[in-house]
Amino acid sequence: MAGVAGEIIMTGSTDFGRMTLDTLPRWLILAGFLVNAGAPPLSAWLPDAYPESSWSGMVFLSAFTTKTAVYVLLRSFPGTELLIYVGLFMVFYGIVYAILENDMRRILAYSIVNQVGFMVTGIGIGTEMALNGAAAHAFTHIIYKALLLMSAGSVLYMTGKRKCTDLGGLFRTMPITATCGIIGALSISSFPLTSGFVSKSMISEAAGMQHLAWVWYLLAAASAGVFLHAGIKFPWFVFFQKDSGLRPAEPPWNMRAAMIFFAALCIGIGVMPAPLYALLPYKVDFVPYTASHVVFYLQLLLFSGLAFFLMLGWLKRTLTITLDVDWTYRSFVPAMAQKLDRCIARLWDGCIAAAMRTNGRISDGIGRHLGQESTLAGTWTTGVMALWTTIMLGIYLILSYL
Repeated sequence: MAGVAGEIIMTGSTDFGRMTLDTLPRWLILAGFLVNAGAPPLSAWLPDAYPESSWSGMVFLSAFTTKTAVYVLLRSFPGTELLIYVGLFMVFYGIVYAILENDMRRILAYSIVNQVGFMVTGIGIGTEMALNGAAAHAFTHIIYKALLLMSAGSVLYMTGKRKCTDLGGLFRTMPITATCGIIGALSISSFPLTSGFVSKSMISEAAGMQHLAWVWYLLAAASAGVFLHAGIKFPWFVFFQKDSGLRPAEPPWNMRAAMIFFAALCIGIGVMPAPLYALLPYKVDFVPYTASHVVFYLQLLLFSGLAFFLMLGWLKRTLTITLDVDWTYRSFVPAMAQKLDRCIARLWDGCIAAAMRTNGRISDGIGRHLGQESTLAGTWTTGVMALWTTIMLGIYLILSYL
């Protein structure tokens, strides 16, 4: 709001369009958009809030909040180089926390941060291909993320549990939910013939066309990380791995119908991307299904899957709590402030006590030398006074004579 007010004052207009970072209000506007997009270090609101909604509420939350931020960033800051770095940081930040997380809904919440990072990176690249990729990925992300969250919500609805350590083996009694969850997981991993493949790869292609080799390599590595935490980890720990002993039935027919419909959309867009490409802001010349492109992604994803099962012992879920950056300013900083306050209080009390002791010593010294019974101020006898008066008058007479 401060940025908007400042922009109106400086330009005299409420028009919303492309902006450059040459004024403080525009920096404030960008900061507000990034907080809304879930950019670290102020992203903890997303994994803290989304998973605490109802079993269906998180589906709606994921569809609107961060995607609105992506839309306004597309409109206002395309080609801003800073967004490349912010987006890549979001990508790997979300991957790391999703891999560490034990709560299936928080895994998917951190995955939102990760996926929005791909879009923000595309916006930062700023070419027509990159902006098309960011817009397309926002569209497909709403669909496959909703499918993943509906799958997780169905598990929560039927079992009342959300921790990976409490789940497992649900494919036996929830095969439709498991299948739809796997389709969503493949889509978010950009597996060929799914919606994520025809959108996310446009962003990588745009980085390559701009000769941003380091961005291309990081996005490729991030795609492998996405397959680890969302493509394999989520379905594996929720529907497979150990037998948790739970035997829930499939969710009601309307929930199954919604999942099947969104799974069909994920596959339909992946197989026939032309209708999606027709909605994008610029003309699309990108062809996703080339032999080299398909083989590259299959190799990347298959080797990521191999790495997952080789490191399965390390990735085993435990009953732990993941501390996000917000722990520093919600717990650590207040605790340090309290300790600092106690230290300052003790220091102040010590200073007051030392001042009182010093004052007492000074007062005692003055009392000894100038008090009523002291040598200088005490009562003297008449003879002594007369003697000293005679001495002082004699000295005065001698000095006067000299």
